[in-house]
Amino acid sequence: MDNDTWKAALGSPAEATIAAGERAAAPLRIVFASSEATPFAKTGGLGDVVGALPRALAERGHQCVVFVPLYNCARQAGVPLEPTKHHVSVPIGNETHLGRLWRSRLPRSEVTVYLIEQERFFSRDDPAEGKGLYQYRLPGGKMRDYEDNFSRFLFFSRAVLEAIPVLDLWPDVLHCNDWQTGLIPVYLRELYSQRDPRFQAIRCVFTIHNLAYQGVFWHWDMMLTGLDWKLFNWRQLEFYGKLNLLKGGIVFADLVSTVSPTYAREIQTPEHGCGLDDVLRHHREKLVGIINGVDYDSWNPETDPFLPARYSVETVAAGKAKCKTALQVRLGLPVRTQVPLIGMVTRLVEQKGLDLLAMAAPQMLEEDVQLVVLGTGEAVYHEMLKRLVHRWPNRVAAVLKFDEALAHQIEGGADMFLMPSRFEPAGLNQLYSLKYGTVPIVRKTGGLNDTVTDVTPQTLAAGTATGFVFKDYTASSLVQTVRRAIHTYHDEPTWRQIQRTGMLQDWSWRRRAIEYEQLYLRLRR
Repeated sequence: MDNDTWKAALGSPAEATIAAGERAAAPLRIVFASSEATPFAKTGGLGDVVGALPRALAERGHQCVVFVPLYNCARQAGVPLEPTKHHVSVPIGNETHLGRLWRSRLPRSEVTVYLIEQERFFSRDDPAEGKGLYQYRLPGGKMRDYEDNFSRFLFFSRAVLEAIPVLDLWPDVLHCNDWQTGLIPVYLRELYSQRDPRFQAIRCVFTIHNLAYQGVFWHWDMMLTGLDWKLFNWRQLEFYGKLNLLKGGIVFADLVSTVSPTYAREIQTPEHGCGLDDVLRHHREKLVGIINGVDYDSWNPETDPFLPARYSVETVAAGKAKCKTALQVRLGLPVRTQVPLIGMVTRLVEQKGLDLLAMAAPQMLEEDVQLVVLGTGEAVYHEMLKRLVHRWPNRVAAVLKFDEALAHQIEGGADMFLMPSRFEPAGLNQLYSLKYGTVPIVRKTGGLNDTVTDVTPQTLAAGTATGFVFKDYTASSLVQTVRRAIHTYHDEPTWRQIQRTGMLQDWSWRRRAIEYEQLYLRLRR
């Protein structure tokens, strides 16, 4: 498919959006495959990345297409969808499943999105019934993976590859994301390249957004794949007697990326490798770390429609004061302008440091401070937060659900943002916080380590300090760091300097797109 055909079929980026010098020297055709892409489907950072990176690459002149499943939430996303005449046929074991392709675009772009419809596999998510994209809620409140997740994402993986010839869509790079697309690199090399030589020219990038989620299934599911059993060995797909889809992506992709340089190093260690550290060390020559970016069209205090008062780096003091008062009123906390307000917007799971917060909270809340938490997750942490609210009703507020508007209002109204993560591949909220003048308090891990510079006499003198960082995963380290932040908060000139330094940083997807572009171009050499 030549470049003119791609432009006609998919739409090319508007010339006006590509500033002088911003166009890539060697435009590429890039297909993204992902189980999530904002605004069609999102459970975490994966959706944000796939909703933003293709747009940023398109602004540099690349031709980008995105494939995602057509879930119920995609139909309800408020983005126009249109059915196409195209269908795909996918064998799973002894059965054949049909899928229909729908078409849309990423908002504020000309990037085409193809949504793969398959009612049996993808038309089940319903928050009111406790049914998500990958899990459903049991009567006791615990979440369980769908029993047919292997078949669901085997179908999606092969459907993407089947759609390439159906659409006459032959990319230079096929960019896969997380375990749900881990079979695509395997199929591409072991099956489709043997059937059609045009597949042999496609290079594959596989991104690990969170190594803790690997797509591990029983070994007999291998029979559903149509792949040779010889691949079920310890160097390729086998993982302690089971089938590991993330491992397949790592082994068979041409390049593997993850979402921060520190995380790329951490996952090669037993502590953070989740059983795959040896595999990742073996493939370290093709492993790179690239920090996620921020969509400043959506996260910008100067334009944020959810804030009661918008502000810039010049007006941060007055703007945040108004946002803080509005947040305290909304959540029923005493309106106290001088008390430091700490915010958290997070999944309520162990990874995010909720167990550490539980241990540290009694000492933290002895300080004259307020804490606001927004999120949903494991029942044990819901109960923990309810106990904190009951014990300190004038100091703690917790909203145990997802609320996009409130997430923005916490970023705008909080003075500090807490991320005490056990591990954090990239993190996005610390980047939002920097832009909003909400000083991060983070643990030294993964992307948090790569994006927040600790406040020290040296970094203050150099003008590089942006937040407060602690290393040890202990309650005492967290409490000491919170106290350090509270002490600095009351030194107004220093606090304003830290805010301004963070707000002036550029973590935009425009810059990250250049790094991904260089990654793709390595495959041309």
